[in-house]
Amino acid sequence: MSLVQASHDSLPYVDADLAAADRALAAHEIEAELPSSYQTTTHPSLPPLPEPHFSELIQQELQRKASSLPLEGGIDIARYEALDPPPTDPTSDEDRPEVLAAWRETLRRTYTASSHLETRLKNLALLEEFGKNAWLVGNAQLEDILRGVEKELVETREQTDQVNKERKAAQVNAQGELEALTQTWRQGVGKVIETEVAAEALRRDILQRKRELAEGATR
Repeated sequence: MSLVQASHDSLPYVDADLAAADRALAAHEIEAELPSSYQTTTHPSLPPLPEPHFSELIQQELQRKASSLPLEGGIDIARYEALDPPPTDPTSDEDRPEVLAAWRETLRRTYTASSHLETRLKNLALLEEFGKNAWLVGNAQLEDILRGVEKELVETREQTDQVNKERKAAQVNAQGELEALTQTWRQGVGKVIETEVAAEALRRDILQRKRELAEGATR
């Protein structure tokens, strides 16, 4: 059910279009009736908007975008990059334990990079084997959706055109009767005005006669 009950009494296929000056005057009168905040406040018939409840991460991202700050953090891709071996010598493992720790960290990160590359190769192989068919199936599904939407659009346009044709036919068929009723109404209003003018003239004539009789009686 519509929140605002409105009745449109215009007859676009019968009524003549407004002149530019009349349209500007009507727009000015409407603008004068509207409150100053009508473009920023919602209609009183509408329910209030629900308060958003974002997570802390979403709120931080919104604040970052609002402040136009650059994106920081994210996924560290350094672990997937090729690593250079740490400097070493034949006795470094015994004399310098930090070199041994650096080698262990380098081997750990190298294993991570190797696992990442292996996963990428598997994904590429799967894409090479099944990607083409999946892409074709996806395109076929999208084409079916598109055809359905286009069919619905055509049907909606046909329904809209049919409604407009019926409305135009109803207004055009009633145009003669409307014009006759309008002319009758104008004639009736004119006769009422003529009657009121005649009644006012008669009233003044009666008052004038009364004044004359009163003046004659006092002489």
